[in-house]
Amino acid sequence: MAWPIIRMECPVPQCSERLPATLGRKLSRFRPWAQAGFLGVWLAPVGRWLHGIPGCVFHCYSCPLSSFACPVGVMANYAALLPVVGEVPYLLIGLLLLVGAVSGSLVCGWACPFGFLQDLLAKITTKKVILPPWIGHFRYVVLVGLVILLPMILGHYGIPFERQVISICRLCPAGALEAGLPYSAQSLLAGNGWVMSGLKTGILIAFFAAAIFIHRPWCRIFCPLGGLLALFNRFSLFHLRFNPKECVECNLCRSRCSMGVKVDQTVNVTGCIRCLECTTCGALEPGFALPATNAEPPKPLAT
Repeated sequence: MAWPIIRMECPVPQCSERLPATLGRKLSRFRPWAQAGFLGVWLAPVGRWLHGIPGCVFHCYSCPLSSFACPVGVMANYAALLPVVGEVPYLLIGLLLLVGAVSGSLVCGWACPFGFLQDLLAKITTKKVILPPWIGHFRYVVLVGLVILLPMILGHYGIPFERQVISICRLCPAGALEAGLPYSAQSLLAGNGWVMSGLKTGILIAFFAAAIFIHRPWCRIFCPLGGLLALFNRFSLFHLRFNPKECVECNLCRSRCSMGVKVDQTVNVTGCIRCLECTTCGALEPGFALPATNAEPPKPLAT
């Protein structure tokens, strides 16, 4: 005897059939173009006169084509000057507070040139090393230790930042790529040999190797600027909203998140770069409102 087949209609449409997912798919396709477009802002050859204005992305201002100053370098320089002359970078502080309060780490996913490079390198292979979420806390060790305390201590002993043997700029892969590599190539063409130090050359090689097998290794483990802006994610005007009533547990949001954030359990965390790939699922959507009007945090799904 053959049993009749009973078809059950799901009351909630699948992710690909819901209207909110349309916005997520459009954003997903538009993001690489936005990242490429911002390269014209950070690499605009308009001269050195903009170097007095700090930017809001991780970008070496020693690059021959750089426009704005690197916020991390400015922060470290002022930290070294603080014990001597007591100068405070009010412009930098105001800029970072403004960007953080409005968008959080949105610039990391949409405007940062170094993040864009890592996104491109990640496309070389699909096999990725999975990092634990707690490793992102090391960014704050770099921020407090290398960017603030170490320059401040050495500055107290009269060593200016540019003469400090150990500094964030001497260990920075962005500096090796955007400044050390072009100047070394120019020196080779002129017959003067390779000018970048062996340490920076090794850091650059290690960065490229890591970026192929780990998605955004610098952003996830070391970036002090990304860690600082991510602290505003829970309070910024721009935020992500999760509607558990729209969730069909398709796991699309988690699979689209390259940073390993469990966005169906907690949103707007410090590990999120706000690339908005998770909004391809109709249960998540971007919003812009005062923090008090944000949706309540979602409850963990039953496993």
